[in-house]
Amino acid sequence: MALVAYIRVSSVGQSLEVQREKMINNGVQPDHIFEEKRSGLDANRPALKEAIRFARKGDHFCISRIDRLARSATDLLNIVKELRAKGVELRVLDQSIDTSNPAGVALLQMLAVFAEFEASIRTERQMDGIAKAKASGTRFGRKAKATLDVSQQIRDMRDSGLLIRDIMTKTGLSKATVYRALAIEPAARA
Repeated sequence: MALVAYIRVSSVGQSLEVQREKMINNGVQPDHIFEEKRSGLDANRPALKEAIRFARKGDHFCISRIDRLARSATDLLNIVKELRAKGVELRVLDQSIDTSNPAGVALLQMLAVFAEFEASIRTERQMDGIAKAKASGTRFGRKAKATLDVSQQIRDMRDSGLLIRDIMTKTGLSKATVYRALAIEPAARA
């Protein structure tokens, strides 16, 4: 029996060191640790696929927490099913889950459902917050480079016969910004 570990963080700025150290402290050989920096929502996670492929019958597949492996109950249960079909058991270190026994399987399934519920609640709260902010006048996205006054100046320059490249030079704006400013209807600018 070997221990195979999968460790993941969501962004390039985050460190895998804590998870890597935890795996080594739990007996995982460094060359049996598969790691990547990708979102858990990304279906294409090459290191995860490689770790699952690498695991053999009788091995334990180790992760630090459930959310390092999957973001939905369905995804998690599919991965566990794939591992079990190979004769590989899942071990979740932080939550003390081991699917080699029925209690571990039941706990894993319950935690997966709660994790998915929590994610959907978080998304719902986020959408409510965005709607409330929009209703109170908060604008999202980048600030427009061409203000209404600049847009009027661009339109005036164009009306006087200036070429787009000359307008770009005079204003210091990109071609796309100049065209966007030209597309604004005069009534919308008032």
